[in-house]
Amino acid sequence: MCSLNNSQGLLSLVLHAHLPFVRHPEYDKFLEEKWLFEAINETYLPLLRTFRGLEAKGVDFKLTMSFSPTLSEMLIDPFLQDRYLEHLESMLELAEKEIIRTRTNPEENKMALMYQKLFSENLVDFKGTYNKDITAGFKYFFNKGNLLLITSAATNAFLPNFSEYPEVVRAQIVTAVDSFRRVFSERPQGIWLPECGYYPGLEDILKESGLKFFISSAHGVMYSDTIPDRGVFAPVVCSNGVSVFPREKESGKDIWSPIDGYPGDVVYREFYRDIGFDLPLDYIRPYIQPDDVRVNTGFKYYAITGTEDKKYYNQTTAENKISEHVDNFIYNREKMIKKVSAVFSDRPVLFTAPYDAELFGHWWFEGPKFLEKLFVEIQKSKSLGNCTPLEYLEAYPDNQEINPVFSSWGEQGYAQVWIDSTNDWIYRHLFKIIEQMIELTERYPDATGLKRRALDQAAREVLLSLASDWPLIMKTGTTVPYATKRVKTHILNFHKIYESLSENIVQTEWLTKLEKKNNLFPDISYLVFQKI
Repeated sequence: MCSLNNSQGLLSLVLHAHLPFVRHPEYDKFLEEKWLFEAINETYLPLLRTFRGLEAKGVDFKLTMSFSPTLSEMLIDPFLQDRYLEHLESMLELAEKEIIRTRTNPEENKMALMYQKLFSENLVDFKGTYNKDITAGFKYFFNKGNLLLITSAATNAFLPNFSEYPEVVRAQIVTAVDSFRRVFSERPQGIWLPECGYYPGLEDILKESGLKFFISSAHGVMYSDTIPDRGVFAPVVCSNGVSVFPREKESGKDIWSPIDGYPGDVVYREFYRDIGFDLPLDYIRPYIQPDDVRVNTGFKYYAITGTEDKKYYNQTTAENKISEHVDNFIYNREKMIKKVSAVFSDRPVLFTAPYDAELFGHWWFEGPKFLEKLFVEIQKSKSLGNCTPLEYLEAYPDNQEINPVFSSWGEQGYAQVWIDSTNDWIYRHLFKIIEQMIELTERYPDATGLKRRALDQAAREVLLSLASDWPLIMKTGTTVPYATKRVKTHILNFHKIYESLSENIVQTEWLTKLEKKNNLFPDISYLVFQKI
């Protein structure tokens, strides 16, 4: 339970749920759409079952989740909902085949039955409980007070890279707030800045949109000219009243660390060993991509093990290890409370612990179980409670004023992930279409009809081109051709609209197809890009 006034320490878990907008109705099957399907299968639906399990046990858990607008727009899209359902039914078909194939291997067969149960539960939840719209599940716990839902920037743009264009930053924030309100029926009160990317002055645009707080990297606060009296164990406040919750690194390290983080324990399920790559092509062909492109199916039978000779995954052993890790996580927080409590005579020590939501279930199969056991144990703890940032601010509204500095939670802590030699070529094109989009708002201050539709779609194309996912992918070298094509396509779409408006000839059929394909933010107004 929250126990704001009774606990020596408070854990504020923040899960950031984000995927780039990927929607390709022009193809029967599209590889990158699986990013969404895997996240629903392995993270979002299991998390909702975790929340229902906690509710059934009477555990008054508190958790913050940010939903990026691109993700929430996809989750409510009927086309993608139906495609996910097709994917899920395919996985259930594969589960039936795997139960037969593995019947002579008890260890594999037990796992195949586990996957069948997992996907069957997903089918019941998705079709029955949530009527294909899982945002309803998160809204339920939001309204109940267990979840605090917050937003992110419209298309997850790394905002510091566009600080010279406040119109873009405002467009990202205003569009995000409007999308959140349409999906969740409430205005968001906080925001997860994409990649925790902050630059001085950003808080002014946040305040304009009614946002009360954001999550920051630790050094964004610690490197301020004003030393924070409570370090990273309490929020600080900008001069305009927007609060900043700095990441507490040690709680992150327990889970994130690639060396000794919990998800890397040898008894947990191995993510990178999948039957999509292990089994004969003739058998697995219906469940991978066209042209025999092998992909992960989600059926994984091995533990991490730590050697090339992998051992089969043992669910009981893994669950015992989860209990150990939960105990260790709480022990480490209690140890830190004792270490820093001398400067916290008037309030509890706060641990702001942000993570990517997809870590729990997708990358770390046992993650949802870890969260469930963690909240159960916190409710028993005499020294550690849990709360949301808003609850903390309501209980402790007076916080130290400082000026945060430019920072992110990316590698090396600044911007090198999103602008380096692998991806810097995109920015001259992005800056050009930004300037042209601002120009269009001046040229057409009150457009209507077809012209208004074209301008609104131009705004969507600009926003989609700015997604931080594309330069990140170029940097990491994963699906680079797709990321490159996405940036170029949105830029070309914008140019076509720009030129057609200049010639006063808008191609209605082409525009209609584009509106149907890139159909997010249906209420957007191109005037959101008006010059500041």
